[in-house]
Amino acid sequence: MVKNSFISVISQEENKAKRGSVEFQVVSFANKIRRLTLHLELHKKDYLSQRGLRKILGKRQRLLTYLSKKNRVRYKELIGQLDIRETKIR
Repeated sequence: MVKNSFISVISQEENKAKRGSVEFQVVSFANKIRRLTLHLELHKKDYLSQRGLRKILGKRQRLLTYLSKKNRVRYKELIGQLDIRETKIR
């Protein structure tokens, strides 16, 4: 499962898997988003799931904004691992 692979990646970097860390929360939200996106491709009129997806997207966005302000290096590594944004080359 995708979640277990990311837990092991995070736990290798930090000796303990901190499930409350920003990185872990973003990874779990990314997994939920992928699952809901696949669900909504089949069930286009499931408006409650669409609302839940928007809420999760907002939570992930707030966490990523927090992480980018706090530690830009960890933010860029996480974005690269999850492949959720196109990186701008400067």
